[in-house]
Parts: sequence; structure tokens; C-alpha cells
Amino acid sequence: MKKIGYLFLVFGIACSTPKKEKAEKLYNTHCASCHIAPSPTDLPKHLWSESVLPEMAARMGIKDSTYSPYAKYSFREQEAIMRTGLYNVAPQMSQEEWVLLKEYIIESAPEKIDSIAITALDSKLSQFVSKPVNLDSIAGSSITYLDTKSSEGIIVSANLAGKVSKYDYLSKKTVYQDNFEDAVTSFTQKDSVGFVTMVGNLNPSEIANGKIYQMSNSRIDEIAANLHRPVYTSVFDLNKDGSNEVLVSEFGHLTGMLSLWSKEGNSPYRKRVLLGQPGVVRTIVKDMNSDGKADVIALTSQGNEGVTILYQEEDLNFRSDQVIRFNPLYGSSWFDLVDYNNDGFYDIITVHGDNADNTYVKKSYHGMRVYLNNGENQFEEKYFYPLYGATRFVANDFDQDGDLDIGIVSSFPDYEKNPEFSFVYLENLDSENFKFEAFGLENPSLGRWLLMDTGDIDRDGDEDIILSSFTYYFTPVPDYLYKQWFSSDVDLMVLENQFQ
Repeated sequence: MKKIGYLFLVFGIACSTPKKEKAEKLYNTHCASCHIAPSPTDLPKHLWSESVLPEMAARMGIKDSTYSPYAKYSFREQEAIMRTGLYNVAPQMSQEEWVLLKEYIIESAPEKIDSIAITALDSKLSQFVSKPVNLDSIAGSSITYLDTKSSEGIIVSANLAGKVSKYDYLSKKTVYQDNFEDAVTSFTQKDSVGFVTMVGNLNPSEIANGKIYQMSNSRIDEIAANLHRPVYTSVFDLNKDGSNEVLVSEFGHLTGMLSLWSKEGNSPYRKRVLLGQPGVVRTIVKDMNSDGKADVIALTSQGNEGVTILYQEEDLNFRSDQVIRFNPLYGSSWFDLVDYNNDGFYDIITVHGDNADNTYVKKSYHGMRVYLNNGENQFEEKYFYPLYGATRFVANDFDQDGDLDIGIVSSFPDYEKNPEFSFVYLENLDSENFKFEAFGLENPSLGRWLLMDTGDIDRDGDEDIILSSFTYYFTPVPDYLYKQWFSSDVDLMVLENQFQ
């Protein structure tokens, strides 16, 4: 009997091993075809089975009578989704293969994913003094754009209702206001010309109704329309012909793009797609290869997450090179170019933590990452600071000791247990060995912090940090915080640097 039992065991292993190998091959083939394949252990079982796998099946042409990708949308939205053709594809595998792949993922996934080991913050951020700012008489806050003009002592902000304000910090007065019909996500001034970007739909949508207006000499002209949820705009004379080009990060939803709007003389702006993928978050214009031409660096999320350098060649043509790739579950939210180690080359800092999607769970891989440049625009991750829901950061030598200190905002921290992690200040103690001391705010929950900027807003010779609040309800929070935010008169929080 022992021998028969042994034979059954061997036979079982022999049968299961090829089955598992086939499932792994299916996973690596189909889940890595357009982005890095996440590990099945990156999400808990219930999110794979209830959210990710049904959507994955729909995009692979696998029919499931229990799931419709159109169910939660209006008829107009359904029509827009249908036009993408994303769900109108031939089956990418047989039903038997799909069942095998699905079982492999669910069996491999944990009941719960790893959590971040929380180290308490020092709430005595003595280098900065918190100064709340109230911009209007309306309780709560919905700021969608923030910029600091240090030379003028002005904080520029815009909100969900399309109201643009300029606030003089020293006089405590609003010195300029303008109203647009939609939420403003970018307000760029080039000489005497202003460019105002409106997102169209704040919530995920395939309907492209964003716009850009140009303001000059008391005249307002629409220069771009039918944009797909534009969240960031860069204005730059890329080819040095005396006319500014407009780079638009159309974040989109299921689809999206990085678009370039250019014109010759008095002709209208014309659109060209530089990157045809959703989730474009931000662009920066720099000469990355020292050839005298302005290049474009873009951060993308929504699937094929990463940092891409678009090297400019001739006549506004670009060569694309994705120099960093991320797990598609990271929720990449912001990036910047810095020379972290003072070697003369641009390094990259990123934050990851967008959690307002179909996989809402606290993720230990959220946080800030530092990538160093080897001098040939090849980047290697050298440091990771874990932080649930990290969405923005600023890097500056705030204590003027020759290295970069970093402030990070989290819009999706663990509000139940650790709301103090909605803002973290990392004082750089040893740059070479990436040793930081972490501080928090004394009153971290006065707002739901979303955006952040820096500038010498009090004009005392050092850089201050400005936070803006956005109390829009997009993920679960404790009732007491929800009530507190919506009755609060705090729109901005200025952290006045006391170094000088």
C-alpha cells in the first residue's frame, strides 16, 4: 500500500508540474505583453478575483456573463468606451487556458499582502512653522492647481469650479481672480501670454472634453479642444523658432496620450501624438544628451508605468526611450529631475501611491524612489522610502547644508491608524548613504493634502513649503476626518522655513 501511495504522489507531481509551468508561461506571456507583469502576490486574492481578473478577461476577449465593463457607466460613456475597441477583440486564449491562468493567479495570491513596518515620525518639525491659509468663505477645499511665484510673493491656485486666484502671502489678500467653466489643472505664464488647461472630466472617463485657453492682451482664445483629461501642460519653444509649443499630458482613462500642439506664424495650433498611451502625468523639458536640443521627459502610469525620454531630433521629431519601468500597480504620481549626488547629471526621483482605482488596498510598494544616472541616461534605483499613497514630493536644500531634503505628501495614507503620514519631511543627514530623519506635522489632519510646491513665499531668504487641500471624497476615510475636512476653512498650509 505504501508503494501504491508513493506512485500516486509521483504521478500527481508529474501532472501538476507541467500544468503549473503552462500557467506560468501564460501569465508571463499575456500579463507582460504591454507592461511589466506584477507578481500575483502584489494583490490579495479578493481583488484579483473580484476586480482585476474580470477586467483582464474582458480586455482579452474572454466572455463572462457575470461581468460587463460597461455596466457602471452612462450611455454616453459606454459609447465612448465602445469607440476605443478595447473590449471588441478576438479571444486571446481558449476558455481552458483562461481557467488555468485564473486558478494559478488566485492560488498564488495571498489573503493579505505585506504591510509597511511603521516607524514613528517626529512631530516636532522645528525647522518649519505651520501657517494655515483660508482663500475664501467656503468650507472644505477643492484645489486642483498650485504654483508659487516667489519673486512676487504670490501663491497661484485654481479649484474644481474653475476659479483661478492669486494670493499675496504677506498682505494676506487675494489680488487676482478669474473664472473658467471647468476644473483648472494647469496655469502657465510665458512672457505676457497665459495658458489655462481645463481637465473636462475629473473622474475616470473616455469622453474627451478638456480644453486649453490662451490669454493675451485681455483676450481669451481657445487653442485646443477635445483633450482627454489633460492634467499637466508644458509650454516651451522646443525647436527654437520663436514660437512656443504646448505639451499636453492627456491622462485619459482607458486610453490617453502625450500630445504636442504646434503652429507656424498665425496659423492655428495643430496636434500630434508623441506617446499613445493613457496615464501621462507630467512632462519636463531638458537637454538630456547635451546635443543642444530640448528633450521631453514624461512620467506615465495606468498600465505601462515608467519614465520615458523623448530625444528631439529634427523638425520636432522625437526618438522615444523608456528609461525606467514600474510595476503597473505602483500608481505612479509624480517625478522630478534633480542632481542628487552632485555629479553633473540629472537623476530622477519618483513617488508612487495613486490608490483611487479598482485595487484599493494599502500597498507596501507605495512610496518614494531615487534613481541615479550613470552619466549615459541609464538609471538605477538606489533608495526607497515606503509610504502608503505617496502622491507628490518636493526636493530642495531646505536647511542649506549642501544636500537635498525631501517633503512628501500622501493623499492615501492609513487614515485609520496613521493619519500623520499624510505629510512626511525627510531631512537628509547622510546623502551618500541615503540616511534621512523623518518628521511629520503637529496637526496633520487640518486638510487632505494633495498638491505641494516650494518657494520663498515669506521673502526671508529660504525655501518654504506650500501644501494645498482637496477634500473631495474618493476613497474611504474615518467619519470624523470627513466631517472635519468639510467644515474646515483651511485651503493651504504654508510651512515657513525658519532656517534664516
